[in-house]
Amino acid sequence: MPAVVSIIITKSLDQLTKELATEQMNVEGGKKKPVSLSIPKEKIDAHGMVQVDGGSGFIVDKSGIVLTNRHVVEERNATYLIVTTDNTRYEAEILARDPVDDVAILKITSSKTLPTLPLGDSTDLELGQTVLAFGNVLGIFQNTVSMGIISGLSRSITAYPNPKLPPQEMRGLIQTDAAINPGNSGGPLTDIFGKVIGINAAIITDAENISLAIPIHAAVRDLHDVKKYGTIRRPLLGLHYIMLNADLSEKLSLPISQGALVIRDHPVDRAVVPKSPADEAGIKEGDVIFEWNGEKFNEAKSISDFLEICEVGETIHLTALRGKDTVRVSVKLGERK
Repeated sequence: MPAVVSIIITKSLDQLTKELATEQMNVEGGKKKPVSLSIPKEKIDAHGMVQVDGGSGFIVDKSGIVLTNRHVVEERNATYLIVTTDNTRYEAEILARDPVDDVAILKITSSKTLPTLPLGDSTDLELGQTVLAFGNVLGIFQNTVSMGIISGLSRSITAYPNPKLPPQEMRGLIQTDAAINPGNSGGPLTDIFGKVIGINAAIITDAENISLAIPIHAAVRDLHDVKKYGTIRRPLLGLHYIMLNADLSEKLSLPISQGALVIRDHPVDRAVVPKSPADEAGIKEGDVIFEWNGEKFNEAKSISDFLEICEVGETIHLTALRGKDTVRVSVKLGERK
């Protein structure tokens, strides 16, 4: 518990007023009107800062490295404060935000010896395994712990963590019935030995006791990148696609039932991102990619899953169906910014 922290997001009153005015102008077609915020005085600190949101995190290194969710620290023009269980406050520096997984790495500086949590192995989990979820619930109930089991593995969802941002596809998640509530986001999910196996990330609002966590191996990789490169490096292919199944293939009159159909998400989008590795390799809209380095796709394994184990600069070999022809291309993966 001492290694679990609360994360407080604050903004200046002036910044909040400016953002509200911009939002109002967008809604009212660019008409400028005076804006005033009605915030109780007790909610404004001595420096004119107002708390706008919060979450949880946990310390993984004595140097002050803290893991949390990316969506917890997504606010721009904000100050992030980390509060430890002894109520000490630290201003946090954001070292990196993962562009794919919902993981962020922060750092605090302290003269104290900071408690840390050991990171476990999320690649060898079992259904029914007992887990514990820690966090700061609703920004009110600090140091909350709940118990449950692993209810499912390798879950996939489309999440809406922030109304200002596009939806995010999240894959490979751990499902648990341990109670996770708003404010728990970014806290650790541990096994009964206190080793972190996941980062609490999401709940299914229309269901009971369905909570989801990001496997800790995603964060371990990010920590390694930050230590080695100073940033998180994720490979880029550069195309939009949908994964096929038998029903979808039949509706689209495709001769193949498994694979990734290269197709645009929206009429104004491009199916293949211009000047991306996929574009330079000659992949075209309408191609159905069905092999990655000789391994066939299936409903349980998508392009995202293959990219997860690839490195920036790695050359991969794809086999695709283009009309009635089979084409083979080699792609040198770029770096996703």
